[in-house]
Amino acid sequence: MPKTAMIRARMEPSIKHDAEAVFKTLGLSATEAITLFYKQVLLHRGLPFPVRIPNQTTERTMRKTLAGEELTDWPSIDALKASPR
Repeated sequence: MPKTAMIRARMEPSIKHDAEAVFKTLGLSATEAITLFYKQVLLHRGLPFPVRIPNQTTERTMRKTLAGEELTDWPSIDALKASPR
């Protein structure tokens, strides 16, 4: 089937640039990535990932993490796995 439909979208240039760098690493063009996303929407009959509004605990944790607060530094993956947390 010939490709004749066109999609136009506006977004922040930095988002476009960074996403296209990821696509390039994956060996995809922006068109191929968008086509892949649309095909996944069809297969899932909705978005191919969960879209949720974070609860208060998650929002608070994300704010603290972004601020560099209450983070734990592990010397190795084995130390992390051995942690009782």
